[in-house]
Parts: sequence; structure tokens; C-alpha cells
Amino acid sequence: MSAQLLRSGSSIGANLEEADAAQSRPDFIHKCSIALKEARESHYWLRLLHATKKLTDAGDLVSDCNQIVAILTTIIRKAQTQ
Repeated sequence: MSAQLLRSGSSIGANLEEADAAQSRPDFIHKCSIALKEARESHYWLRLLHATKKLTDAGDLVSDCNQIVAILTTIIRKAQTQ
């Protein structure tokens, strides 16, 4: 589970780096959408690790992950309406 969290968590940043160099608005939205999916997956793994007691005191990490999901959702929505 921790390996999956590492993969999904690091993929968020990698996809945002790709979005920064997007070739078009649809490409930017697509890459940000992938980052959002990875953030949601990371949120799942954090909750699962906490539920199985493999990760204690995960509250701050889950909260941070929720904020990342909210930020990415806002970025995507605004990019779609412009």
C-alpha cells in the first residue's frame, strides 16, 4: 500500500510539471485531470493505511490531500470555462 501511495503521490507533481508545458488548453486540462485522479488515489491510500493502522496520525496528510484535490478541481473548472 505504501508503494502505491508513493507512486500516486509522486505522479501528481509529475503531471503538473507536464501541464505547465502543455501544448494547448485541452492538453493542460487533460494533464491536470490526471493529476487530480492521482490525488484522489493518494487520498484513498492514505485513508486505507490509516484504517489498517499502518499509518498513525494521518489527519494532517489527509487534510493536505483534500486541499490538493480542491485546488486541482478549481484549476480544471476555471481552465474549462476560459
